[in-house]
Amino acid sequence: MQVTQIDLANKRQVEDFLRLPFSIYKDIRQWVPPLQMDERARLDAKRFPFYRHSCAAFFIAYDGPRPVGRLAVLDHRPYNEFNGEATAFFYLFECERNLEAAQGMFDAGLDWARSRKLTKILGPKGFTPMDGFGLLVKGFEHRPAFGLPYNPDYYPSLIEACGFRPLREAVSGYIGTDIQFPPRIHELAERIKQRRGLRIARYEKRSDLRALIPKLKDLYNGALRGTAGNAPISDDEANALASQMLWFADPKLIKIVMKDDDPVGFLFAYPDVSAAVQKTRGKLFPFGWLTLLRERGRTDWLNINGAGLIPEYRGSGGTAILYSEMFKSVRESGQFKHAEVVQIGVENESMQRDMENFGIDFYKSHRTYLKDIA
Repeated sequence: MQVTQIDLANKRQVEDFLRLPFSIYKDIRQWVPPLQMDERARLDAKRFPFYRHSCAAFFIAYDGPRPVGRLAVLDHRPYNEFNGEATAFFYLFECERNLEAAQGMFDAGLDWARSRKLTKILGPKGFTPMDGFGLLVKGFEHRPAFGLPYNPDYYPSLIEACGFRPLREAVSGYIGTDIQFPPRIHELAERIKQRRGLRIARYEKRSDLRALIPKLKDLYNGALRGTAGNAPISDDEANALASQMLWFADPKLIKIVMKDDDPVGFLFAYPDVSAAVQKTRGKLFPFGWLTLLRERGRTDWLNINGAGLIPEYRGSGGTAILYSEMFKSVRESGQFKHAEVVQIGVENESMQRDMENFGIDFYKSHRTYLKDIA
């Protein structure tokens, strides 16, 4: 078994890294390939915004000439500065059921992290807030929401055999149109909006959303206050994330909570295009984007993938506004019969309890893992 740190100028190694998931998942019908343009972008240190403040190393395990595993290890400096830590992330982990390969890649990744004076490693956790996190540990029979991790069921035991311990879990819940959402929540949301002078801004055109990008960056970073495990985003990252978001978004499903002319909260929902990504094998060009655009208009699945308020508006029933708009998003369009609320941290007990009381079935779980770097 040989583990190699990728030379990003070596085309063969890069192609081996990008192709490996297709061999791992060739017989798993639920898997949704990553968008290949996004996969390649992460390996472009000259253009990807992450590399303007941080760095990463990429590893491949070979059994003879055949690649059998891959791994990325990240030194995310804004995360460490914001949280007062010296923590590496691991991400893009894929491996055959081969402990020697997995252990070899993590040993090489830990050596790299140790050389950068990092003292812990956690993951899976990615480059941007749009990257789903954790290993799937419940819900393997379901197709993942677009952008959310999916993995074979042996990955958790493989990771734990490499010395990692569970850190925290996030759950994703199913909403059907038959759920009887309590009317009192809508009534409470209306009272809170009137009392605090709030309104919900909705949009018809992508150009309107793009004009909001600078304010959305400040809103996202403001919503992190008082939280741990996240990191603020830069102007470059906000622009890159907005471009990615706007490609799939229906503007009517992006809702911003406004106080006068200032955004103080958000709810992001997207038509789920996972079925189209499976058909195109993650390729947008030359014609894959047409398949995705068609799927955006006909899918009956909705992903609710981002909700937050700045701290001043979280209490006194403020979250009722987000709940109310969440259920309105599912029902108002007439297009969607199913929705998934993705990756709510189980440490947020009140939100999870509220949603269970509404009838949401938390049918998927993702888990992150931690290991000390000796």
